[in-house]
Amino acid sequence: MEASDKKTFPVYSPTTREISAIGAPTLASTFPLTSTNPLPPVPEATASDTNAAVAAAKAAFPAWSALDPTARGACLKKLAALIRIHNAELAHLEAISMGMPISNFHYGHTCAFQLDNHAEAWPHIQGQSSVNTPGHVTMTLRQPYGVVALIIPWNAPVHFFGSKAAPALITGNTVVLKSSEKAPLAVARIAELVVEAGFPKGVFNIISGHGLPSGEVLSRHMDVRVLSFTGSSRTGKLIQQAAAQTNLKKVVLELGGKSPAIVFDDANLKKAVEQTAKSVQSNSGQVCMANTRIYVQKGVAEGFVKAFTEKFGAVRDGDPLAKETNHGPQADGVQYENVMRFIEEGKGTGTLALGGKGKLEGNGGFWIEPTVFLDTAEDAKIMKEEVFGPVVNINTFETEGEVIAKANDTEFGLYASVYTRSINRAMRVAKALESGYVGINCTSPLTGRDLPFGGYKGSGQGREGVLYSMDNFLETKSVIIQIEDE
Repeated sequence: MEASDKKTFPVYSPTTREISAIGAPTLASTFPLTSTNPLPPVPEATASDTNAAVAAAKAAFPAWSALDPTARGACLKKLAALIRIHNAELAHLEAISMGMPISNFHYGHTCAFQLDNHAEAWPHIQGQSSVNTPGHVTMTLRQPYGVVALIIPWNAPVHFFGSKAAPALITGNTVVLKSSEKAPLAVARIAELVVEAGFPKGVFNIISGHGLPSGEVLSRHMDVRVLSFTGSSRTGKLIQQAAAQTNLKKVVLELGGKSPAIVFDDANLKKAVEQTAKSVQSNSGQVCMANTRIYVQKGVAEGFVKAFTEKFGAVRDGDPLAKETNHGPQADGVQYENVMRFIEEGKGTGTLALGGKGKLEGNGGFWIEPTVFLDTAEDAKIMKEEVFGPVVNINTFETEGEVIAKANDTEFGLYASVYTRSINRAMRVAKALESGYVGINCTSPLTGRDLPFGGYKGSGQGREGVLYSMDNFLETKSVIIQIEDE
C-alpha cells in the first residue's frame, strides 16, 4: 500500500546501477521481470505510517494472543508453503536489489524452515511450578509482551524475516517489521504472501523505509515492548540508547563481527583453505560472521597462503541472475566505497597478495575483487573494524598463547574457528576464545541447527535460534498461591 504522503524511493541494481523498482502496480504482477515490465517504486514509510503500524499491532494483540496457538501456527505454516512456492521469485528480487547471485540463494528455504519449526513449537511455551515455599504453591507464566518491532538487515533479509518473525508471532505477540532500504523487494513480496496466508488484520505489519524516520520511531515508541535488530554495531548502539531514554523496551541485538580463524600446523590444510575461503567469499563478503582474520602457524603459512589465494581468487563474478555466477557485487555505492577505503588503508599496513581493486570503472557495477593482505599490523584499522566485503587478512603466529591473545584483541566476538587435529588443543582454544560461537575444524557460515547464535562484547546481546528465540518474546510472571489449613 502507499505511504501516507505517497512518497517512494527507488531501488538501484548494484549490477548495472539502473533502477530496479519503478512503474508497475504490484509486485505480484511483475514476475518474471523484463525491461518493459519493471517493479513498482517502494513506499517510504513516514513517522505517521510507522505509528499507524504500531497502533494496528496493539489493537490486534488481545485477540491474537488469546488465539489457540495451533491457529497461530496454521498461519505460519501457510506462509512457509507460499514462500517455498515463490522461492525463485524471491531469489530474483534479491539479485536485482542487493546483488546476491541466485546460485547462492537458499534463504527462502531457511525462512520457511523457521516458520514451520516455530509453528509446531508452541508446546514449549511453558512455565514452571514449585512447592518449595511452605504453605504455598508457586508457578510462573510465560506470556507475550505485546507489540514487537523487528528491524532486519539487507544482506539476507528473507532469512532474517523468518528467524525473527516466526518466534515473535507463535508466542502471541503482534509484529511491526521494517525491511532495509537497500533490499526491500523480496520482503515486500512476502508482505503480499502474508495477506494470502490469512493472518488477521493488524497482526503482522511490514513497512519499508530508512532508519530515519521509521527505524527511530520504532526504537523510541512507547508501545513497542521488544525490539530485535540485526545490523551494524553503530546502529545497535543508537537503538539501545533510544530504548533507555524511553520505555526501557527489551532490546535483542545481533551486530558485527571480526571473526578469526586459527590454523595450526597439524590441521587438515586442504579443508581449512576451502572452508575459510568460502566463508569470506560467501555473499561477496557481506556476512557478519565471515572469518576475515586468518591466523596461520608459521611452519605451514607459505603453503596455506598459496592454496588460499588460488581458491579465493577463482570466483565467477557477473550477472547475479546467471546460474554460473557465484560472486556478486557489493550491495550499493556506499558499501562499495566503504570497502575500497579499507582496501586502500590496508595497502599501507600490510602486503597485498591478491586483488585490491574494484571494477566500477570497468563494467559499471559494484564488484570488488577477492582481496588478501599478508602480515598486517595488528593495530591497523582493517584488523580492528568490520569491512563487510571480500577482504581477508592472513597473519602468522608461533604459539597457542600468542594467537589466542591476537584473536581476542577486538571489540567483536561473534564467530571464531580453530583448525587442528588435537582435540585437547581445540577445546583449550575454544574455551579461551571470546566469541559467542566457535567452530572446530569448520567455520562460518556453518551453524548448528539447534544451537543459540549471538555475540560476545560489541557483537551484540541476547541469543537467537530455534530453541532460544521464543524466550526473547516471552515475559515471565511469578504467581504465588497460599494454601489455607483446614
